[in-house]
Amino acid sequence: MATVSLGFNIDSPRWDQSTFVGRLKHFFNITDPRTVLVPEEELDRAKALVEGCRAGLVPPGSSQEQLLYAKKLYDSAFHPDSGEKMNFIGRMSFQVPGGMAITGCMLQFYRTVPAVVFWQWVNQSFNAFVNYTNRNAASPISLRQIGVAYVTATGAALATAVGLNLYTKRAPPLLARWVPFAAVAAANCVNIPMMRQQEIINGITVTDENNNELGRSRRAAVKGIAQVVLSRITMAAPGMIILPIIMERLEKFTFMQRIRVLHGPLQVLLCGGFSLALADLEVDLRDSITAKHGDKVPYVYFNKGL
Repeated sequence: MATVSLGFNIDSPRWDQSTFVGRLKHFFNITDPRTVLVPEEELDRAKALVEGCRAGLVPPGSSQEQLLYAKKLYDSAFHPDSGEKMNFIGRMSFQVPGGMAITGCMLQFYRTVPAVVFWQWVNQSFNAFVNYTNRNAASPISLRQIGVAYVTATGAALATAVGLNLYTKRAPPLLARWVPFAAVAAANCVNIPMMRQQEIINGITVTDENNNELGRSRRAAVKGIAQVVLSRITMAAPGMIILPIIMERLEKFTFMQRIRVLHGPLQVLLCGGFSLALADLEVDLRDSITAKHGDKVPYVYFNKGL
């Protein structure tokens, strides 16, 4: 095992975050579904090890691999702002198993209104929980705001799903299979901004590359939340658009018609496979940063959330 090098910084990215491949590796690392199965005691030990390493107190005999694994567990289970342990259902590492199951059921049970209503409600409840768990801790949201966001998003999803479901009764079967995706996209456009409205109202903290706070930006909040909405829809698109095409063709085969009971589990598994700059800131904040730091801060950083 490699020994801990002098000056080792546990918070330094393992991969170059200025490249797409580096960011992709980082994302896969913190969303590894296997970390969901790690016992609570081991997660607590990982947190203690990370915090100790940050304070310069590395336990004797610790290897660099052990420290990096502890950081992986820490990043997967603890909130990046508050450091509090997140409920495992809301963690990004639970998105593949949890999301694939719900998405598979939405794609399978789309023919009747009661089934559409139930699975859209389950999906929006899951999404609201994930959004709340991964909220920006610096921008607290009240229970009333959470309730309004949940009801509004669920209503948008149900209205879209039920309306399109009824509209596509006489349309080609494939169009009906795409209704769940339309409902998910509509709900994401409502749920995420509503759940994180305080960030839009009050702005979010922006920092320099050394994590020194520079101020708060509403424009950064809007940009970050818009990116989250777009990424959520984009991540759902491959499975919810391509998979219906695949199932539509597969179900025409005789052997598939004989094993209808397995269509649901098959869709769940396939869903799992599909799952597997400063000038943009407000003028007053930009001027404030320039006045204090001159041209030494060409870029600022902020947590856009997930």
